[in-house]
Amino acid sequence: MAISALQKERAKYQPKLPKALKGNVKLVEGKATESVDDQDAIKELFPNTYGLPLVTFESSDSEVESKNINVGVILSGGQAPGGHNVISGLFDGLKAIHPENKLFGFLGGPDGFVKDNIMELTSDIIDEYRNTGGFDIIGSGRTKLEEESQFDTGLENCKKHNINAVVVIGGDDSNTNACVLAEYYKKINSGVQVIGCPKTIDGDLKNEMIETSFGFDTACKLYSELIGNIMRDSNSAKKYWHFIKLMGRSASHIALECALQTQPNICLISEEVAAKKQTLASIVDGISDVIAKRAENGENYGVALIPEGLIEFIPEMKILIEELNELLAEGTATAQAFSHVKKSHRIDWVSEKLSQASSVVFRSLPEGIANQLTLDRDPHGNVQVSKIETEKLLIEMVEAELAERKLENKFQGKFGSQNHFFGYEGRCAAPSNFDADYCYSLGYNASALISNGKTGYMSSVRNTTAPAEEWIAGGVPITMMMNMERRHGHMKPVIQKALVELDGKPFQYFASQREEWAVKTQFVYPGPIQYFGPTEVCDRVSETLKLEKA
Repeated sequence: MAISALQKERAKYQPKLPKALKGNVKLVEGKATESVDDQDAIKELFPNTYGLPLVTFESSDSEVESKNINVGVILSGGQAPGGHNVISGLFDGLKAIHPENKLFGFLGGPDGFVKDNIMELTSDIIDEYRNTGGFDIIGSGRTKLEEESQFDTGLENCKKHNINAVVVIGGDDSNTNACVLAEYYKKINSGVQVIGCPKTIDGDLKNEMIETSFGFDTACKLYSELIGNIMRDSNSAKKYWHFIKLMGRSASHIALECALQTQPNICLISEEVAAKKQTLASIVDGISDVIAKRAENGENYGVALIPEGLIEFIPEMKILIEELNELLAEGTATAQAFSHVKKSHRIDWVSEKLSQASSVVFRSLPEGIANQLTLDRDPHGNVQVSKIETEKLLIEMVEAELAERKLENKFQGKFGSQNHFFGYEGRCAAPSNFDADYCYSLGYNASALISNGKTGYMSSVRNTTAPAEEWIAGGVPITMMMNMERRHGHMKPVIQKALVELDGKPFQYFASQREEWAVKTQFVYPGPIQYFGPTEVCDRVSETLKLEKA
């Protein structure tokens, strides 16, 4: 198989480990825990895995029992840089415990767990994937593990291969499912442990014990490189406003981190929009104000960052989307009737069925966006928000607003635009040194949790702004991160998503600088991810982490 010069050199990189995971390891239990909210409800649903203590690992001079353990690993959900290093860290950790230990990969995600689509991961296979991006070593999938029949079938498959533990590498939903699986296996005394690992480039799986989800660092560095390149072009050509949509449907962590790295003229934060109840019109006015101010200085160019999920945080748009989801829900009479309406009449037809307020909002949208809201739907009839071209919506509305201002002699500049969406580009990049080290440590740490008999825990590596040697390794009970939320009409236990905290240090610093960044051209050009060279360049952590731990 042909590999690039970089991949060849990266294969030689040995990720750094916390001191506590080197050699013999001793487990230290802390205090009992409780869920972030809805304690009684969560405790009732998870009687066997609720209230478990926090655990940390320390180096030990004592000999540790050598255990024979076989483990199955699942990659669940969307890709994130570093997944291969979680698996290689898990593999190395298991082999350090006992050389006969085996690691199996369930192919294609949770579906492989249920269908017994499995392969043993040997050193020959693992060595090909060390420090590489992607999830292609065993593939991923979005099948949800929610039914007892799935749990029972998966257990049969584990017994068939003498698997003692399952490691689920995924985001908040996948780890919620891992927690449900751990509870069920504990309840029936199955003998199979379940451990989770925190993955998502969106950065919304984090808390006091999970400082960052893996992949966030790499994705943001890659997006920031691209943004910096566009900034350089913008500052060279001096004739375009670039509107850049960035991944992050439920939270704006990526947009905020990229803003901190590159200093754009405009960066919208969805959580702030929701908190201030900003309308679409007020957002357009704010963007237009910045464009007009820069035009007064002869600068008819700039860069605006837009989080993917912005449209759902705008109050009137959120209500509109909810009404559309209800109106066009799968199997309803209105959805059937809509399917027979001519395309040219659909906007009028939908408008008449909406509330008066939502009808006004719907009719104010550019035709292309209105059509996207009605046509791009998932199998359940819900709007596919990630497919809404929010950056184009804002460009069209800003263009119209500036044209009006020009007629009123309130805008003398020029407005040319380009739109971009950075998403998939960042999900499978070769992991940064931080993610390579962090992911390897998460996997190695998971093997220690399994060796110590833990189940229902998420692998936790903290103190990550310090050198890797000083990182704190341990585990956090997944129930500690849970609350009850309404999903598809039912209250369900889920891991609480971490949104951008408007009173947190990263946002507060951004807010203190953005007015200056808006009018002045203070672009920062981060350049590509560096893997070799000075540690201050190659091993730097995200701006978000630095500010949070300052």
